[in-house]
Amino acid sequence: MTARGKLPGEFELIARYFAPLAADAPGALGLRDDAFAFTPPTGMDLVLTTDAATAGLHFLRSDPPDLVARKLLRVNLSDLAGKGARPLGYLMTTAFDDAIDEAWIAKFAEGLAQDQAEYGIALWGGDTTATPGPLALTATLIGSVPAGRALRRGGARPGDRILVTGTIGDGIFGLAAHRGELTDLAAPARHALAQRYVLPQPRMALGAALAEQGVAHAGMDISDGLAGDLAHICEASGCGATVEIASVPVSDPVAELVAENPALIASALTGGDDYELLLAVPPSNVAAAREAARKAGTPLADIGAFTHTPAVQFVDRDGQPLALPSLGFTHF
Repeated sequence: MTARGKLPGEFELIARYFAPLAADAPGALGLRDDAFAFTPPTGMDLVLTTDAATAGLHFLRSDPPDLVARKLLRVNLSDLAGKGARPLGYLMTTAFDDAIDEAWIAKFAEGLAQDQAEYGIALWGGDTTATPGPLALTATLIGSVPAGRALRRGGARPGDRILVTGTIGDGIFGLAAHRGELTDLAAPARHALAQRYVLPQPRMALGAALAEQGVAHAGMDISDGLAGDLAHICEASGCGATVEIASVPVSDPVAELVAENPALIASALTGGDDYELLLAVPPSNVAAAREAARKAGTPLADIGAFTHTPAVQFVDRDGQPLALPSLGFTHF
């Protein structure tokens, strides 16, 4: 790899690779100033979210840089989707260690450009620095939602249905597949799971539609595991929840793994990195939520209900609760 001294200087690096990513954001002033000037859209609330990605923890050092960049954006975009916000732009901090050369940075910038085009955003600013390691990346996404319509954790009410998008458990098993594990699965199944981990699909269209239509009482994205994030909503809302395990949607590879080892369902329910939406929707609005999901091309499943009892339960077909070793991923 190229030594630290072989990298361009900070400002040359910014001008060469990052300033072009800000070309569609006039307020960024070509990244030649200290801050970004922005006027919020009329009648909209701003939604801001930030996530860090550290080499060896959130991605593998061997991961292609363009995919590292795209996942960095997408985990933040998923947070915006969970609030019902449409993305506007982002700030980014990069702390490059000595293992990074200019070719890595060029490919990283290509990945950013690809997802900027896909999601209609631009780089607004940030910071570029060096670190003794490990490589650390942070993105702050800014989005907007109609005033007062942002989905929050604290709005769920007893009787609301629990709805989730997509499939659950792909993140945790996708990480295992990405590491070269799960060798009993066929190669296409392992590849599908690994892709779900490496390149999540934030549910932007559905999240925005639900907020704009006022369909859901509460919502968030599932990043720390279904069980843990459901507990977050229940805690903020002062209620409990009961989930029917048989109703939780899983992909074919995860279903195959659980069929071979039923105990793995606990991993599917508590593993992180699914980046699906978790919603509290009153029964009278479920049909509208399903219609919004159909228009967005997003699978949507009803998996249970919020309750008066302040506890989160996952029950089997006989109504017996499943004991989970933990509710989800935590950083500490």
